[in-house]
Amino acid sequence: VRDALPDLKAAGVAAIGISPDPVAQQKKFDDRHHLGFALLSDSDHQIADAFGVWVEKKMFGKTSMGIARSAFLIDAAGRVSATGYNISPKETIPTLNQWLA
Repeated sequence: VRDALPDLKAAGVAAIGISPDPVAQQKKFDDRHHLGFALLSDSDHQIADAFGVWVEKKMFGKTSMGIARSAFLIDAAGRVSATGYNISPKETIPTLNQWLA
């Protein structure tokens, strides 16, 4: 997403990242990767629950709750106009471009 910011801005799209990580951890991530877009902390999972992305995950035989990485296009009126659940980082921008076409 960072690398596509100029194209996103030209298309009138603002990127926002949301994760359950605490603000300090997000700042370290942003400092390391120079994202150039806002990161919001959802440490209580309210946003993730509302969007249906706080889900049970299984890894190495253990079950825990976590984020199903997803992307949403929200229009100027605040309506969700497109959704991409379980979307990989590599798929995010190509999928967004399809939504905008």
